[in-house]
Amino acid sequence: MTLRLGEPPVVVNVGVGVHGVSNRRDVFLLPDLWQLHLYGYTARLTVGGTTHAIRPGHVSLIPPGERVSYLYNGRSEHLYAHLRLPDRGPERTVPLMQDAGAETPLLGSLLRQAVAVAPATPVMAAAEVWAALWRVAHLAEAAGPHAAVGAAIAHIESNLAEPLSVPAIARAAGISHNHLTRLFRAEIGDTVVGYIRRRRLEQALHLLRESTLPIPAVAAAVGIADLQAFNKACRRELGASPRAIRSRRTEAAHGGGPPPREETGPDEGSAKP
Repeated sequence: MTLRLGEPPVVVNVGVGVHGVSNRRDVFLLPDLWQLHLYGYTARLTVGGTTHAIRPGHVSLIPPGERVSYLYNGRSEHLYAHLRLPDRGPERTVPLMQDAGAETPLLGSLLRQAVAVAPATPVMAAAEVWAALWRVAHLAEAAGPHAAVGAAIAHIESNLAEPLSVPAIARAAGISHNHLTRLFRAEIGDTVVGYIRRRRLEQALHLLRESTLPIPAVAAAVGIADLQAFNKACRRELGASPRAIRSRRTEAAHGGGPPPREETGPDEGSAKP
């Protein structure tokens, strides 16, 4: 099925559902509302003639107007949100039923927070449910054959300021060094080292342009603590030294006039042009 997440949903109801106590079967439909469920039990769900197994940690997203049938094995508790989705943003294809896996605690936290704040702050509840929907939409991508690439990128992005090695990144992604190298080239079109270098320099450019951090602090923040190496990398990848990039930003902020002297301590250190 397809959905759009370009704007926050309109959350009509969110809560904790308890079923299977007096009846083992529920049959119903919501003509105008999507249903998001995070399950904590074992059961069966039938939608459109297709039966899906429910296990703890499974999450379902059911579009409006679908007749649903639940068959419970006893008392069954799930978190739910009934909502309307705006018709804005690019279409995303999402399976009706997915195993949330490692995302289950986070999804549960988001939905429980939505339940807690909905009576007093419905806008915040909508924000929590929107975040949960994005997580659900990404589950299918994360479950693909190259999920290790996503895990590797997440590790890199979380540790740009730290020393990074391909073997360590591969261990974080749960695959071998050689396998990660092949997957990265196929999926990203670059080497792991090339990706790290590019992301560090993109972050450096942002900090040099938008912040007043001293240049040595910028270098350390992107994992290139050697100022000479940082200066050379900026010249090679960004076309100018860190000081020149910073000066251009300062000149633009002051209408093209001479920038004020920055009291930032040492800049590129012993780096030579």
